[in-house]
Amino acid sequence: MERFSRRAEVPLTTELQFVADRKQPNLLQNNFNRQPWLTMQRKNRPRGGSPVPVLNDTSNDSSSSSTSPEPTVYDDTDFYLSQANDSQSSVGVPTFGDMTVSTPREREERISPVSRLPPELLIAVFAKVGSTHDLKSCMLVSRKWARNSVDLLWHRPLCNNWENLLSVIQTVRKTDGFFAYSDLVKRLNLSNQDLADKISDGTVQSLMGCKRVERLTLTNCSKLTDLGVMALVEGNRSLLALDISGLSSITDQTLEVVANNCVRLQGLNISGCTNVTDKPLIEISENCRHIKRLKLNNCHELTDDSIIALANNCPYMLEIDLHDCRLITSKAANALLTKGRYLRELRLAHCSFVTDEAFLTLPSGRTYESLRILDLTNCELLGDNGVEKIISAAPRLRNLVLAKCRRITDRAILAITKLGKNLHYVHLGHCQQITDDAVIQLIKMCNRIRYIDMACCHRLTDFSVQQLATLPKLRRIGLVKCQAITDKSIEALASAKHSSHRHPWGGVPMGLSCLERVHLSYCQHLTLSGIHQLLNRCPRLTHLSLTGVQAFLRADLTVFCRKAPPEFNDHQRDVFCVFSNDGVERLRSYLNEVEALAYEEEGTMYDEADEDNEDDQLAAGLGATGLGGNEAEEAGEVEGVEETESAEAEEEFGDGSETEQG
Repeated sequence: MERFSRRAEVPLTTELQFVADRKQPNLLQNNFNRQPWLTMQRKNRPRGGSPVPVLNDTSNDSSSSSTSPEPTVYDDTDFYLSQANDSQSSVGVPTFGDMTVSTPREREERISPVSRLPPELLIAVFAKVGSTHDLKSCMLVSRKWARNSVDLLWHRPLCNNWENLLSVIQTVRKTDGFFAYSDLVKRLNLSNQDLADKISDGTVQSLMGCKRVERLTLTNCSKLTDLGVMALVEGNRSLLALDISGLSSITDQTLEVVANNCVRLQGLNISGCTNVTDKPLIEISENCRHIKRLKLNNCHELTDDSIIALANNCPYMLEIDLHDCRLITSKAANALLTKGRYLRELRLAHCSFVTDEAFLTLPSGRTYESLRILDLTNCELLGDNGVEKIISAAPRLRNLVLAKCRRITDRAILAITKLGKNLHYVHLGHCQQITDDAVIQLIKMCNRIRYIDMACCHRLTDFSVQQLATLPKLRRIGLVKCQAITDKSIEALASAKHSSHRHPWGGVPMGLSCLERVHLSYCQHLTLSGIHQLLNRCPRLTHLSLTGVQAFLRADLTVFCRKAPPEFNDHQRDVFCVFSNDGVERLRSYLNEVEALAYEEEGTMYDEADEDNEDDQLAAGLGATGLGGNEAEEAGEVEGVEETESAEAEEEFGDGSETEQG
């Protein structure tokens, strides 16, 4: 790199003489030799108007070729070879104007090849840096690195505690900073559980200069009112997602500001904002037509008017959650399905006014291929006719929740079987009219089910559970208050699932249950031995509920349970028995230790004297039959080898759990 600096300082006559003496191609040499001297053209004069000093050529062809230096390794950096005009390129650089002297910035780029990378590549490289400390170090390398890494560092400032939040506030309020940090913040999350209860209107007003925030999360900041939220939203045209769930003091005033400013809004979560009415949501539907995701849980004041307006004006709706919106009826549900060409999730849990009419009045022959999740929990007026229409209109449903839809029967379950391999999650709790026959057909047709809940389906027996146990991908099962089931069901759930993995030394296929969560509360016929087998055969088990099961209401077992929720009464606390995470592992280990101790106690019930007498009698018998001496020793050695090999194999492969886990 030093050669560029030295060359720029060479006197003009020396530089031109150096270029003239360079070995040129034959065409350039001939052109040069025909001119005894060269003059400068007027159009190429430098700014001062003075002509370039004249070069007299006294050399001939032979001397020129003999004295010309050989091309150096950096010939490709000499720009005179790229001249289009032969008469100019024969001399090289005829004018001051054609000569370029490197600026300090160019010299810096030559020194650092990585600085030649375009900003897009630099940003892509910096994006792979996981540590904020390392990103800060990158900022200190150079101005160019700082410009391309500061966005990543300030894209989502860390506000996980009060000290960090104050630091962010102080920085974004600076007017003499090297960067406009308030414009760099794109995601602002103040919902940390240790921070949310401290956030007030005065706190967020300090951040009102951040007008380019795209995702704003204020979940459970209970002290915030309309004043604070409006300060953050007012004038922000970049906001894409707003989460103010749990802010019970928010009113229509905040959402009106959202409607007037956030025209690019795509996601809105106002769950628990119980004071919100239809009016601002209608305005949002008219001004923010790119809405894709809406969560309106527990907004009890909303009616069909706002939901129908959203369905008509927001054609790109993907997800909408109306959990416990008690005034919503079949009319709104029908509008969402009819207009929602791209709708993927529709949640109508506890919308008790939704009936079969919401689905029976759908356009005939139209299918909703995008719909994957449908939650109709506690839609008590829904019956078999509505379920049949749902299945025919949405044949690719993946998650179907019909809990507490007490009117549905086996007929609805047979309709659900048409979903086939698409069905992964089905909740049929409290559907008390379902029988074993329907469940068996469901298992045969929908063999990719991962989660199934049949709580309080008291007509189900061990036969249903034995069929459920054959599902190869079953992860979670709920059988709460299925009081007809016994240890036969537990043995079926604990039985090994066939796997393509085999022992390295050969043998039959092996495998363990994939169950992760099992709910068996109030199944009174279960015993300790059955549950112990389930624990040992389900290594992935992380949740086991046995509330009300008498066999487990023992002091030595309940010590591994998690604590009962504080809202439970005394009776509920007495029968509470739920094992989670490490509690499951501790319970498994304890039961295995108890079983091992019991086995050892049984092994010490024999009299050692009797055992010695038996050995003496055996030795005498061997001597009498002639099978003594070396033959007896050889037999003992063979037996010992077999036992050793068996122990090593058992130690290496165990019961298959290590191999399966690996």
